[in-house]
Amino acid sequence: MVTIVWETWLNPGAETEGLRLTREIWSDMKSFDGYLSHHLLVDQDTAGHLFVVSQWRSRAEADRVKEQYAGSETVRKLTPLLARPRGRWVLSEDRATQA
Repeated sequence: MVTIVWETWLNPGAETEGLRLTREIWSDMKSFDGYLSHHLLVDQDTAGHLFVVSQWRSRAEADRVKEQYAGSETVRKLTPLLARPRGRWVLSEDRATQA
Protein backbone atom coordinates (compact mmCIF):
# COMPACT_ATOMS: atom_id res chain seq x y z
CA MET A 1 0.00 0.00 0.00
CA VAL A 2 1.11 3.57 -0.70
CA THR A 3 -0.09 6.93 0.61
CA ILE A 4 -0.32 9.85 -1.81
CA VAL A 5 -0.65 13.36 -0.38
CA TRP A 6 -1.81 16.21 -2.61
CA GLU A 7 -1.53 19.86 -1.53
CA THR A 8 -3.65 22.51 -3.24
CA TRP A 9 -3.47 26.31 -2.93
CA LEU A 10 -6.42 28.11 -4.51
CA ASN A 11 -6.53 31.71 -5.67
CA PRO A 12 -8.40 34.15 -3.41
CA GLY A 13 -12.06 34.08 -4.39
CA ALA A 14 -11.79 30.60 -5.90
CA GLU A 15 -12.11 28.66 -2.64
CA THR A 16 -15.72 27.50 -3.05
CA GLU A 17 -15.40 26.37 -6.67
CA GLY A 18 -11.95 24.88 -6.07
CA LEU A 19 -13.23 22.83 -3.15
CA ARG A 20 -16.20 21.65 -5.22
CA LEU A 21 -13.92 20.54 -8.06
CA THR A 22 -11.52 18.85 -5.65
CA ARG A 23 -14.43 16.90 -4.19
CA GLU A 24 -15.46 15.92 -7.72
CA ILE A 25 -11.95 14.70 -8.56
CA TRP A 26 -11.84 12.49 -5.50
CA SER A 27 -15.33 11.17 -6.09
CA ASP A 28 -14.12 10.12 -9.55
CA MET A 29 -11.05 8.40 -8.05
CA LYS A 30 -13.32 5.83 -6.41
CA SER A 31 -13.95 4.25 -9.81
CA PHE A 32 -10.27 3.55 -10.57
CA ASP A 33 -8.47 0.28 -9.93
CA GLY A 34 -6.01 0.58 -7.08
CA TYR A 35 -7.87 3.35 -5.22
CA LEU A 36 -8.55 2.44 -1.58
CA SER A 37 -9.61 5.61 0.27
CA HIS A 38 -9.01 9.31 0.80
CA HIS A 39 -9.48 12.13 3.29
CA LEU A 40 -9.95 15.72 2.12
CA LEU A 41 -8.61 18.18 4.70
CA VAL A 42 -9.36 21.91 4.68
CA ASP A 43 -6.89 24.26 6.38
CA GLN A 44 -8.84 26.10 9.08
CA ASP A 45 -6.30 28.94 9.23
CA THR A 46 -5.65 29.61 5.52
CA ALA A 47 -8.50 29.94 3.05
CA GLY A 48 -8.01 27.96 -0.13
CA HIS A 49 -5.42 25.57 1.28
CA LEU A 50 -6.38 21.90 0.91
CA PHE A 51 -4.75 18.53 1.47
CA VAL A 52 -5.89 15.15 0.24
CA VAL A 53 -4.41 12.07 1.90
CA SER A 54 -5.18 9.03 -0.24
CA GLN A 55 -4.43 5.33 -0.03
CA TRP A 56 -3.65 3.20 -3.08
CA ARG A 57 -2.79 -0.47 -3.52
CA SER A 58 0.46 0.46 -5.27
CA ARG A 59 2.44 3.41 -6.56
CA ALA A 60 2.17 2.04 -10.09
CA GLU A 61 -1.63 2.15 -9.93
CA ALA A 62 -1.65 5.64 -8.41
CA ASP A 63 0.80 6.92 -11.04
CA ARG A 64 -1.22 5.34 -13.86
CA VAL A 65 -4.43 7.01 -12.65
CA LYS A 66 -2.62 10.35 -12.26
CA GLU A 67 -1.53 10.18 -15.91
CA GLN A 68 -4.96 9.03 -17.16
CA TYR A 69 -6.87 11.69 -15.20
CA ALA A 70 -4.51 14.63 -15.85
CA GLY A 71 -6.39 15.65 -19.00
CA SER A 72 -9.86 15.36 -17.50
CA GLU A 73 -12.42 18.14 -17.76
CA THR A 74 -12.43 18.53 -13.96
CA VAL A 75 -8.66 19.07 -13.80
CA ARG A 76 -8.93 21.46 -16.75
CA LYS A 77 -11.48 23.53 -14.77
CA LEU A 78 -9.45 23.42 -11.55
CA THR A 79 -6.10 24.43 -13.02
CA PRO A 80 -6.88 28.15 -13.59
CA LEU A 81 -8.09 28.40 -9.98
CA LEU A 82 -4.72 27.32 -8.56
CA ALA A 83 -2.43 29.86 -6.91
CA ARG A 84 0.49 27.48 -7.61
CA PRO A 85 0.90 23.99 -9.06
CA ARG A 86 -0.45 21.24 -6.82
CA GLY A 87 2.14 19.43 -4.72
CA ARG A 88 2.26 15.62 -4.63
CA TRP A 89 4.12 13.35 -2.22
CA VAL A 90 4.30 9.55 -2.41
CA LEU A 91 4.81 7.96 0.99
CA SER A 92 5.07 4.54 2.55
CA GLU A 93 4.75 3.61 6.18
CA ASP A 94 7.92 3.00 8.18
CA ARG A 95 7.33 -0.59 9.26
CA ALA A 96 10.21 -0.48 11.78
CA THR A 97 8.16 1.79 14.07
CA GLN A 98 5.35 -0.74 14.43
CA ALA A 99 5.42 -2.87 17.56
